Amino acid sequence: MMTTTTLTDDRLLSVEDLASMLGVPRQTIYVWRGKGYGPTAVKIGKYVRYRRSDVNVWIGEQVIAAA
Repeated sequence: MMTTTTLTDDRLLSVEDLASMLGVPRQTIYVWRGKGYGPTAVKIGKYVRYRRSDVNVWIGEQVIAAA
């Protein structure tokens, strides 16, 4: 029997996925991570991943009010 997996809001994004989503170079994501900036990362083995929901929260926190 075959099952279908539905992607949820908590699917994991790679560094490449996140960089593409934000429109920044991949290296920027690594620099941000090293400085403690950017969305919360999850380390799975040797891989760094980002929960889509954490990314959305972080983006929401970046909104700047008009001066």
